[in-house]
Amino acid sequence: MNAFFGSVFWLLVTLGVLVTFHEFGHYWVARRCGVKVLRFSVGFGRALWSRKGRDGCEYQIAAIPLGGYVKMLDAREGEVDPALRGQEFTAKPVWQRIAIVAAGPAFNLLFTVVALWLMFMLGKPDIAPIVTAAPHSLAAEAGIQAGDRIQRIDGDAVSTWSDALDAIANATLGRQPLPMVVTDPHGTPRSLSLPLQKLPAGQDVGRYLDTLGLRLASPPAIAATVVPGQPAAAGGLRVGDLIRQVNGQPVADFEDFRSQVTRQAAIQPTLKLQIQRGDQQLDLSVTARKEALQGGVARWLIGIGSQPPVMATLRYGPLKAVGAALTATWHNTRQSFNLIGKMLSGQASPRNLSGVIGIAQVANSSAHMGLAWFLNFLAMVSLSLAVINLLPIPVLDGGHLLYYLIELVKGSPVSERVMLAGQYVGLMLLFTLMGLAFYNDIHRILSS
Repeated sequence: MNAFFGSVFWLLVTLGVLVTFHEFGHYWVARRCGVKVLRFSVGFGRALWSRKGRDGCEYQIAAIPLGGYVKMLDAREGEVDPALRGQEFTAKPVWQRIAIVAAGPAFNLLFTVVALWLMFMLGKPDIAPIVTAAPHSLAAEAGIQAGDRIQRIDGDAVSTWSDALDAIANATLGRQPLPMVVTDPHGTPRSLSLPLQKLPAGQDVGRYLDTLGLRLASPPAIAATVVPGQPAAAGGLRVGDLIRQVNGQPVADFEDFRSQVTRQAAIQPTLKLQIQRGDQQLDLSVTARKEALQGGVARWLIGIGSQPPVMATLRYGPLKAVGAALTATWHNTRQSFNLIGKMLSGQASPRNLSGVIGIAQVANSSAHMGLAWFLNFLAMVSLSLAVINLLPIPVLDGGHLLYYLIELVKGSPVSERVMLAGQYVGLMLLFTLMGLAFYNDIHRILSS
């Protein structure tokens, strides 16, 4: 399955699962409050499949998969049979209407906790946050050295590279100095501060991370594998050999060795390697070969492989996973509202918004990384749906909750005229946000 069709497939899976769960929240609480549900729809527009339930509700899957809805018996939409007035939505007390509307985001939060709980029990394979800094970068200025392992960021413990990257990415939006604790390869701790205040204003997170120059450290230049029949094996290189020099130039790590092979073999394919084998220091001659692997771009190779990165898998038992899931949900909820606040105040650029194309791409890549990663992705998207739906924008759940809170204060419902005006404003805001997110997705694709 190629990237395009894979992205479409996993986007449909993602939206299908999360929209169904969200709308089921509205449906389930409405039924518990005695409201008659007329239609439960996953998707908008023309029905692709529908079935009438014994309860009289029509269940359907519609053609446009970007959402869904639960249609209830509502006097605002037409005459109601007097025999059914007790099951009509607006006839219910305001606290029941609040519960019905809030149930969608609440079920998304519940899904987030359950998905993270399953993820922590399965164990999410990740890479240890052992880092290095690009020359002359902000990370190098802060004192990051090759082989440093990140232990804490802004006081919070960090155990994986993805956690470290998330924490740093969120911190870049505020562009304030970020305290960190790292340990060197010998385990000696030290404190430092990333000078995020020097980042330029108005850029997206991806560009901020590039400017910061913090990256995973390359493994040492050790031949972890030597391919039989390739130049390295022919030249006498063995598994476990540490490469010290290429044509007299010192080698810092495996990435540095790879770049030196590419650069120097283009001038002269025969390379002089100085290696360390146990207590011996040896000089070998290897003639690099230019090959295109799996249809890729041809490059100079000698036929050795590097050591795998140090892994850090988060895995807990069922009880501990509950606490970890709740903590992660709370932490990410705070980060989501923090991002919205910074966008509204102008501290964070709207370029950080991502739309359906970006979601599809991440859905595809996370699905290929394994079930635990896909569960983590579903949890984050579900949380985002909950947060977005709670915003006080008419047409969203948060807008309806705002109306009902006003009704509680003034003792009577908001007028239909005000609600209609709010619907127009809400639709304009929603389409503006969707258009901006779509533009950002296209811009990222074209500029990558």
